[in-house]
Amino acid sequence: MAAPTEKKVLHSGRHASAMKRARQNTARKRYNTEQRKLLRASVKAVRGAVARGDRSAASTALQSAIPAVARIGGKGIIPKTRASRLVSRLTKAVQGLPR
Repeated sequence: MAAPTEKKVLHSGRHASAMKRARQNTARKRYNTEQRKLLRASVKAVRGAVARGDRSAASTALQSAIPAVARIGGKGIIPKTRASRLVSRLTKAVQGLPR
């Protein structure tokens, strides 16, 4: 069986502007997907620390997650209201841990 290779992207369009737009969309989709992966990883780190009951690790993970969530929300990768709600819920979860 052949090794999996990167999927070949077919650019649609006849005009140079249409082909450029297709290339931009592909690059933007790749970037946005990577940013969402980083977001999920940072949120998972906070939730994991909260589940373990480790307040110091949770607050450290939260401090690194808040800028990431804000940046992704500010760029429109996720809605700003969802980013705000996520930060609020994570903060509330960390604050609820015993000292």
